[in-house]
Amino acid sequence: MAMIRPYALKAAILTLAAILSACSPLEAVDFLVPNGGFERSADIAYGPGERHKLDIYRPREPDARRTVVVFFYGGAWKSGARQDYRFAAEAFAARGYVTVVPDYRLYPQVRFPAFVEDAALALAWVHRNVSGFGGDPARLVLAGHSAGAHSAALVALDRRYLETAGVPEKAILGFVGLAGPYSFDPTTFPTTKDIFATARRADDARPAAFARADAPPMLLIHGLDDSTVQVRNSLDLTRALRDRGAAVRFLPLPDVGHPGVLLALASSFESMAPVMAEAHAFIQGLPARN
Repeated sequence: MAMIRPYALKAAILTLAAILSACSPLEAVDFLVPNGGFERSADIAYGPGERHKLDIYRPREPDARRTVVVFFYGGAWKSGARQDYRFAAEAFAARGYVTVVPDYRLYPQVRFPAFVEDAALALAWVHRNVSGFGGDPARLVLAGHSAGAHSAALVALDRRYLETAGVPEKAILGFVGLAGPYSFDPTTFPTTKDIFATARRADDARPAAFARADAPPMLLIHGLDDSTVQVRNSLDLTRALRDRGAAVRFLPLPDVGHPGVLLALASSFESMAPVMAEAHAFIQGLPARN
């Protein structure tokens, strides 16, 4: 069945709504997404810095400990705020997951690997404390979009981050990556070379370089019309993981661009592409690690 192509039209409507309401496009998405069905615990400190804060979204219905999704937003390592991603957290919480959205330090305040270390630090806080919010610390799923997917993938694949943060590898059940730049060389790319100038070697900043047989299962979703992060990044990581015998699925989305793969998470825009449905099915199929 051919995929419907509403992305351009809905993106235009969203942009117009943002202009008319004098708010950012992400704020416009939040405005269009139903605000209910979950409880939010906001402004929780996971570290010492002003950017070391996170928000937790959990379904209202009581249940046994739930699988936890820790979502890292993008922004080219230069911008972003957790408050703008209620629509993504709501999408996961609506399907029964305790969902955590952390902030992290950005360039020029820091350079690589500080923001990846922040991601691991946030994950360590979640592992220690999420049971108090109804989540299962042994069932953590990492997710992210763009730069956030890059940091989350490094945490999942480069063992040094979890080891330093004190998080057992077996706690990471899986990874859902949306349009992540997993294989490009950020130390030479014009818009990122200053951010990654502190990398000892290029491979330290490339998640694909850390592909391993015992990596957590991964779902890599990428729009084929993405002009910001080339689809080859997801293809390269898929091939590297498959070559080592790891469990990975690559899902290409025709007629979807870089923001569209993120926007399609929102309940009001799910018809654009099956991002949320595929992510939910993937997480539901993850086996518990012994």
